[in-house]
Amino acid sequence: MKVPTTHPGVAELVGAFLQAAPEDSAAAYRQLVGAVWDAGALTPAAQDAVPVIAAVLPKAAPEHLGHLLVLLGLLAEAEYPALDGPVASAVREHLDFFLGLVPGARDGEPLTLALVYLLSHFPADRDRILEAVLDIGLSPDDLSRLDRALTVLEPGERPDLGRVWPSPSAWTLNADELAFDASWINALTSEQITANWENDTRTVLGYTGAKAYWAMCNGAPENTPTATVQGRTGNGADAGRVDAAHLFTPHLAALRCPACEADLRAGEGGVTCAGCGVSYPVAGGILDLTERAADDAGGHADFLEKLSQVPSMGLFYEAVARPAFLRLCGQNWGGDITLDGEDGYLARNIHPVDGPVLDLAAGAGRWTEVIAEIVGAERLVALDMGLPMLTALRSRLPEVPSVLASASDLPFDDASLGAVVCWNALQAFYSHAAAAIAEVGRCLKPGGTFTLLTFRRSDDPVYAYFAHAHRFPQHSGGLELFDLEELKGWLAGAGLTIREESGPGTFVFITAVREETR
Repeated sequence: MKVPTTHPGVAELVGAFLQAAPEDSAAAYRQLVGAVWDAGALTPAAQDAVPVIAAVLPKAAPEHLGHLLVLLGLLAEAEYPALDGPVASAVREHLDFFLGLVPGARDGEPLTLALVYLLSHFPADRDRILEAVLDIGLSPDDLSRLDRALTVLEPGERPDLGRVWPSPSAWTLNADELAFDASWINALTSEQITANWENDTRTVLGYTGAKAYWAMCNGAPENTPTATVQGRTGNGADAGRVDAAHLFTPHLAALRCPACEADLRAGEGGVTCAGCGVSYPVAGGILDLTERAADDAGGHADFLEKLSQVPSMGLFYEAVARPAFLRLCGQNWGGDITLDGEDGYLARNIHPVDGPVLDLAAGAGRWTEVIAEIVGAERLVALDMGLPMLTALRSRLPEVPSVLASASDLPFDDASLGAVVCWNALQAFYSHAAAAIAEVGRCLKPGGTFTLLTFRRSDDPVYAYFAHAHRFPQHSGGLELFDLEELKGWLAGAGLTIREESGPGTFVFITAVREETR
């Protein structure tokens, strides 16, 4: 196929990609991408490249066409939020051709996903695009992402914010949750609203792009429609009427005061430090080690008030966010990793020595339940910094005590724990992961296992960009995943020896053992 020669370097690379043998196609595509785009930034060749790429689209085979549509989307997105910049405008000049592809598109097909990703960059043509795609029959989550990406923030508007992951259609809020959203959105400045809006847009584009690019490289994703979450999981205040402080009695020998590191003792409505005398409240089987209870016993009442206000994030996490997170971060679009597979890994690899078993960053408790079946609920302690998560966990597992505390400063004595599990959570506190691993090494008894599931950064710069484009509250900037060798270095530095390592895609399954001597 002959290509224009307005920019010989790019033309040569386009031709090489179109003519590459299947086994060489990925490398040829990366060379082409690298010539015009670098981790979200345009190279000097980018603007001249647009007409070169557009000229070959009509005759390109579907597998080439989809990759080139993704590349044009990347070029337009590099000028975000000004999607009317020179390169984005050059791409938009070919909108008629892009829309001409719509009649042949079918929902879920790789080429369709690539086309939807590209069309997501033309908000000035929102109505025309949305009308054109009606006949495709896009899934509700794909359609809602396209609709959101094409929506323009109007001056002075106070829109819904923070409800786009993994798709806007996943969110159906009740009156309490709508009021909660309105309370924090109305307190934002116009600059903060704009920043949050742009972060949400980047998240939408990142998910749409990741799905499309993976599909072009690997085939149609598994059909996994996003679930919808409605209402709250339950009233935390109801759970809080039962202190369940007795659940901590078997584990007090391992726990220590986060303020002075002295022993904790059971007290009325909570636990008290034997050293500094600070009291910490317990409500609903959750020990709050993030705040000291006031001398007038107001701490317990304050904690009950916190419990009464938690939203339904526990249910949302398990039903919606977690499966989408595995698809994005582990490249699990084909469903290679299943719940049964995860459960089986835990059953094969958790080998505690004597002492409590910690579920670190336990979330809503689905895997806490699995761990309880393996080691016994009487040995288990759940820890998380998310009160909504622990509230959901306690509803599911009333026999398992829970601790509200930081992973980077664990409230346990040296060599006091028989095993630690951190399942699909280490990346959530990325900037503190090294400290958390060091704490695990400190707290584990010799011979105890540390079993974890997390994710590494993709070696493919395009996919790595799409993952990093996601903006989550716990990350400053884009989503960060691990460099595998760096992660292994942190484990070694904590006195942990890796006994098992595996994982398809960008999954990282690791079981490490605390060395007998350090």
